[in-house]
Amino acid sequence: MARKNVGHGPRTLMLATASSLILSGLLLAGPASAQKAEPKAEKASAAAAVSWEDILNDQNTDKDVLMYGMGIKAQRYSGLDKINTKNVSLLKPRWSFSFGDEKQRGQEGQALVHDGVIYITASYSRIFALDAKTGKKLWSFSARLPDDIRPCCDVVSRGAAIYNGKIYFGALDASMYALDAKTGKVVWSKKFDDHAAGYAYTGAPNIIKDKKTGKVVLIHGNSGDEFGAQGKLYGRDPETGEEIWMRPLVEGHMGRLSGKDSTTTGDAKAPSWPNDKDGKKVEAWNHGGGAPWQTGVYDEKTNTFVIGTGNPAPWNHHYRSGPGGDWKPYDSLYTSGQIYIDPSNGEPVGFFQHTPNDAWDYSGNNEIILFDMEKDGKIMRLGAHADRNGFFFLTDTDKLAARDGQISKQTALVAAYPFVRDITWATGWDLKTGRPIEVEGQRPPAPEEGQAKGKSIKVTPNFLGGKNWNPMSYSQATGLFYIPSNDWTEDYWTENVTYKAGSAYLGQGFRIQRKFDTHVGALRALDPKTGKIVWEHLEPMPLWAGTMTTKGGLVFTGTSDGYVKAFDAKNGKQLWAFQTGSGVVSVPSTWEMDGKQYIGISSGYGGAVPLWGGDMADQTKLVSQGGSFWVFELPTDTASAQ
Repeated sequence: MARKNVGHGPRTLMLATASSLILSGLLLAGPASAQKAEPKAEKASAAAAVSWEDILNDQNTDKDVLMYGMGIKAQRYSGLDKINTKNVSLLKPRWSFSFGDEKQRGQEGQALVHDGVIYITASYSRIFALDAKTGKKLWSFSARLPDDIRPCCDVVSRGAAIYNGKIYFGALDASMYALDAKTGKVVWSKKFDDHAAGYAYTGAPNIIKDKKTGKVVLIHGNSGDEFGAQGKLYGRDPETGEEIWMRPLVEGHMGRLSGKDSTTTGDAKAPSWPNDKDGKKVEAWNHGGGAPWQTGVYDEKTNTFVIGTGNPAPWNHHYRSGPGGDWKPYDSLYTSGQIYIDPSNGEPVGFFQHTPNDAWDYSGNNEIILFDMEKDGKIMRLGAHADRNGFFFLTDTDKLAARDGQISKQTALVAAYPFVRDITWATGWDLKTGRPIEVEGQRPPAPEEGQAKGKSIKVTPNFLGGKNWNPMSYSQATGLFYIPSNDWTEDYWTENVTYKAGSAYLGQGFRIQRKFDTHVGALRALDPKTGKIVWEHLEPMPLWAGTMTTKGGLVFTGTSDGYVKAFDAKNGKQLWAFQTGSGVVSVPSTWEMDGKQYIGISSGYGGAVPLWGGDMADQTKLVSQGGSFWVFELPTDTASAQ
């Protein structure tokens, strides 16, 4: 249902536990070890090599999808309009492809399309090349995963990158692969950290061209904050896989350039992290979190790479606070924010923190979309970010990318709007300081002496967020952002914790709860000029799929109960739906082939909600497992008449 300015409904409780979350995540490691590493090259593709110029123009071309985000600004907007508000109700499947065998779980990938070939990643670090016309498998590749991988939030893979005849994707054992785009054979692979300590990779890497050196760079991060993994960003030579630079994302840790120590990230003394009584940094600083496990964007004008950083570790903020629980001097930089990187050397040039000294696992990984907006009579270049903490941020790209000797730039904040209901942890943001106006008593208190856990408090949104990883989109036609959000809450309490490599490093317990009888998920259209929610469409289950918008006046997304849906971008009216047989938690894409427009999306339920959601996870038990990729088209007579 599409509604405007919908009121608040009654609450009902749903429960979850922290222990079941991590245990479930670890148990997922077992079946993956059976995978074989040999690709199956049933048929070679004649795909031409993708150049940087092709990638740079991705959003302006119709026949290919060459980037995660459908363009370097990650707007997920297509100029195709052959499928539109007038005919989308006639959309039908052209073909579907099964990923096969018992390795189902969450399918969160976004497809790439080039020269009639679809490249789609799947669970357990797999990737398939499919004939876009028929769905026939051209080749497939499965990473050989060890038994002791540590995926916190399901065995997902969100996408790949393509460049110069190669496909790049990361694996759950903290490896990066380059495959021959024609055959799927391994060109190179690099292990970048210790999977047994919790390091992994689930995102899609970036390809960018550094304007300073003229070199093309493959950039990727890591995941593992929930195990105390330290966030690191890597720049590699895409031809060989050799590391060009590595940038840690915890203040005071040493980076690398050309295989040698370079500079510390920020102040070497790391003043945003407290010291112990002995004058040394607290244990948490040695691990720190801040993992950049999503995909970044590239601002070509300033030659700057932008990516979100993960939550600090542990979740329990008292381990990152001063004596007596004094957290205010300690922001836990550079976690839970967006960082701006010089791609020639990996040096940080700007940072905006969405949640200073994050006490709720709100993280900061969600995508940043680059766009232009008129404000006060001027065109501003902005970054848009819908955070797990429930606020939609607009930040000044030029201020954050400026090489002015400063890194932390909270005053680059232009606006912060709530996009979910009843946020409790903060009432808003002070635009002068760029910091949240926190509500007293919304940070979980430490356990009293002799107690194993602290007093429970209720917090909204919960740690899975007002929006999680699933990307929003921006329409150049309507000027609106389309946010796949969730209205839910939780009970939250602290627990005592000690770091042990490979074990959960949370120090926090929780019970996720339903907030309204009417819905959990809410697809919302937000006007960035005012912060107004123009329309919303409510869903009974959590929304965990990304959105895509088109010149045809449409917004596409998927639902946890198995539907692919299309909405009118102007008013939110649902115009079409198709049941895929399993929950849809992936990201749609669109392309043109032989004069027709196609929509592609993966189906297969999983992700964090079934693992972390308690009674919310019980709701999802009704959803069948699956693993498939669907392509949709208009009937031939309808398409030819447009």
